[in-house]
Amino acid sequence: MGENVSILPYGAWPSPVDAATAAAHDGRPEYVGFVGDEVWWTAPRPAEGGRRTLVRRRADGAEETVLPAPWNVRSRVMEYGGRPWGGTVHGGRPVVVFAHFADQRLYRYEPGGGEPTPLTPLSPVGGGLRWADLVVRPERDEVWCVLEEFTGDGPTDVRRVLAAVPLDGSAAGDRSAVRELTGDAHRFVTGARLSPDGRRAAWLAWDHPRMPWDGTELLVADVRPDGTLDAPRTVAGGPEESLAQVEWAPDGALLYSSDRSGWWNLYRDGRPLCRREEEFGGALWKLGERWFAPLESGLIAVVHGSGTTALGVLDPETGDLVDAAGPWTEFASTLAVHGERIATVAASPRSAYEVVELDTRTGRARVIGSAHQDAVDPAHYPEPQIRTFAGPDGREIHAHVYPPHHPGCAAPDAERPPYVVWAHGGPTGRFPLVLDLEIAYFTTRGIGVVEVNYGGSTGYGRAYRDRLREQWGVVDVEDCAAVALALAEEGTADRDRLAIRGGSAGGWTTAVSLTTTDVYACGTIIYPVLDLTGWATGETHDFESRYLDSLVGPLDEVPGRYAERSPVEHADRIDVPFLLLQGLDDVICPPAQCERLLARLEDRGVPHAYLAFEGEGHGFRRAETVRRALEAELSLYAQVFGLRPPGVPTLELAP
Repeated sequence: MGENVSILPYGAWPSPVDAATAAAHDGRPEYVGFVGDEVWWTAPRPAEGGRRTLVRRRADGAEETVLPAPWNVRSRVMEYGGRPWGGTVHGGRPVVVFAHFADQRLYRYEPGGGEPTPLTPLSPVGGGLRWADLVVRPERDEVWCVLEEFTGDGPTDVRRVLAAVPLDGSAAGDRSAVRELTGDAHRFVTGARLSPDGRRAAWLAWDHPRMPWDGTELLVADVRPDGTLDAPRTVAGGPEESLAQVEWAPDGALLYSSDRSGWWNLYRDGRPLCRREEEFGGALWKLGERWFAPLESGLIAVVHGSGTTALGVLDPETGDLVDAAGPWTEFASTLAVHGERIATVAASPRSAYEVVELDTRTGRARVIGSAHQDAVDPAHYPEPQIRTFAGPDGREIHAHVYPPHHPGCAAPDAERPPYVVWAHGGPTGRFPLVLDLEIAYFTTRGIGVVEVNYGGSTGYGRAYRDRLREQWGVVDVEDCAAVALALAEEGTADRDRLAIRGGSAGGWTTAVSLTTTDVYACGTIIYPVLDLTGWATGETHDFESRYLDSLVGPLDEVPGRYAERSPVEHADRIDVPFLLLQGLDDVICPPAQCERLLARLEDRGVPHAYLAFEGEGHGFRRAETVRRALEAELSLYAQVFGLRPPGVPTLELAP
């Protein structure tokens, strides 16, 4: 051990990663695209009210923010949003169309040409008109996209169709000027993809109670000369087959990602291209996510992998797949191609998400935008271990273990560290293996973190994903507990100082864990689901309003199961301290559920704190919110575990 290493108890290590630093680096670039030869993307601005802006990389390599505050490039389609912009070059100048979060209207913008001008009208009905998955078609003077239109005030009073919006602004005050391309036969649709000759359109569709990772259909329609569509026909997919994405090859063949083999693999006109027990697709939470993109040469850029992901180039004729070299271990579900260039977003345990470009002619990959910059000495970064644990019945549980780590500190030999189990949202999601300064906020202070990709997570095939069918609140809770206890049994973690935390579905798993197990000494519950019956009867948005049919079972068939598993029905079982964090504008997991839980805990004497944030929805975006939430969470652990972290405000726990 080096001479300059201080021996201090876990939790007392002085950290260079304060909450403000972690908050300033929250968020990541998304939705890359080419506008002519330039790469554009959306980027977070936590210090500017959590808005997202458009960024372009000019031909000379300069990176430029395109839209100043208050413009916020973000769609609310299906509440989680989707690709909120599209662009092209017209008359030698870039032209972009984007959705502005505040009013959800589409705007046209030409850099250097004045303020953005509206293309779509406002609607006084319900949630109004929303747009996503934009494709600009200058040859028709239109932008094609998904239209989500509310028909009433209820969260499920909504229809979705493919639509064409005039680029001349004629629909800005006239809803009838928006041309609907399809009827609303399906509850959900993705944006249309046009064949190279412009004569066919393809898109995905699905209906309640299915989620897109359960089963989707691939629809194809002929495009008439006047730009209208013939009746669509189903060419692939179904209730038990999930298609994650569809595109056209340069020669007019239909490419899609299907999990018919048990893994999302690629198909060309129904023929498998690269059979592997890996995912070439994912859970379609946002419209416009892209795991593959055909190049002009006929090759296909792909994001693929099991657990972690890589960027590769697939030869559809031979099935050969060559991965790009580089330090990245995670590639996001966003791809854009231009000629032989591929643009995407990637990260690693040593670098945050950044915009990366691969030149397929040279094989060279390089960072071209939102480049990672070390906020602190990288010697303080967490050092993850990819682990597989044994759960109930011997089932495998995938996890990332982040031990306490500080180059200048160590704990006394006899002490075991506290650990926090992180349960991800979704629950059809996963934790990527990337640098996260929120994890570093804890590990640099001597608190371990373990991210659990519990049964139901994506990235490990359909069978792993289906473990959670009708088992939400059971399998996820068991898997998190199994990992926590395994770490304690092997001596990695202190059995008496285990905590659990999670947001959204992870907030549910955390709350259920506190009502059904004695594994944890405390927990942090973030914008959670707490009342299944309420959530299934109008307390959430349309997209997930029937999600519980598969996660728990249909309400009319198993009503007792809804009450049996809901934390609000068992608040009396919570006997350890907890922190509850909630956005007051959250329409996915509304504050009413938190308030219901707290009302049932009244006068029980359980130490807790409830922090509700104005202006925040489902997922905190503002720097000041993230900072306050992190400091409160650390203070909870400090009080429960008997830690002494320097310089952290004390969270007041009631009663």
